[in-house]
Amino acid sequence: MRLRRLRWGLRGWGGVGAMAVVCVLALAFALVLPSTQAHGRRAPQAAGTARTAQGVQARAGDCADGDAQNRSLPPADTDGPAVAAIRKRGTLVVGVDQNSYGWGYRNPNDASDDLDGFDIALARRIARELLGDARKITFRAIPTNEREHAVDSGRVDLVVRTMTITCKRLEKVAFSAPYFLTGQQVLAPRTSPVTGYDKSLAGKKVCSATGSTAYDHLAADKEDGTLPASTDISTTVPNQLDCLVRLQLGEVDAVVTDGALAASQAAQDPAVELKGPTFTKEYYGVAMKRGADDLVRQVNRILEDYRKDGGWKQAYDHWLSRTLGKDSESATPPTPGHR
Repeated sequence: MRLRRLRWGLRGWGGVGAMAVVCVLALAFALVLPSTQAHGRRAPQAAGTARTAQGVQARAGDCADGDAQNRSLPPADTDGPAVAAIRKRGTLVVGVDQNSYGWGYRNPNDASDDLDGFDIALARRIARELLGDARKITFRAIPTNEREHAVDSGRVDLVVRTMTITCKRLEKVAFSAPYFLTGQQVLAPRTSPVTGYDKSLAGKKVCSATGSTAYDHLAADKEDGTLPASTDISTTVPNQLDCLVRLQLGEVDAVVTDGALAASQAAQDPAVELKGPTFTKEYYGVAMKRGADDLVRQVNRILEDYRKDGGWKQAYDHWLSRTLGKDSESATPPTPGHR
């Protein structure tokens, strides 16, 4: 009850920091939350009733930068051991975020205390299609730096958590086709002299999440000289929102993260803003266990339907248009590429 009151009382600069602390404490718990959008369309199929699509899940060895999002299997309404195990259990276990506004977060204005956001809506759509009921879902809060391990260890069936598809990650997990386009961007106080991902970061302390593509870019660019040598990138945190707290406390000068996440944080806190344009092009995908080809194909089929029937656009308009804009590059679902 005390946590609920705190969360409802959050406002402004200090409020976001307090929210982050609450969310970090909550990450230790696995969440079992009912969906509030149980509107089914496709009932579960009996095993073995659908044809298996041709194709082989791409290996990281033949992956090239800029092409990672095109390495998934073609969509198919097919069954196999991974899908059968989920249906036998009767619930889809999904790794999500619970502290990213607009993506996966607890809405303080919602008395039900359910998770909300764009990624949450997609996870519920997948549960609805696989199990016939969007409420048959178990959410597990997964830190940024544990997403791959959560999938590989079997703790979750899939991760829907603003996870960029990369060649490096394809060595550990399988990905769906891309479901969102974004890019890395800089977040800093409005009064900061930082102007973007450029020489203005010289002598500045920059925060990123451990295991994130943001840190990978920072490290690579500092090594090759693209980033000023005096830029301090040593501050890393388990969850990206923790960087915002460090920024608010004055412990770092800037944050580098996905522009989609940065925009949501800027919308929450009037003291910070996006600095400069995005400097990469990246795609989010649903992460699943390597070898779970039947599940990958099913998720890709669900994503295909989600785009075609307007579900994706409806979710974007509801959760993200207020922070990213109705006409941004991200406002249209990416065209999937398959092997």
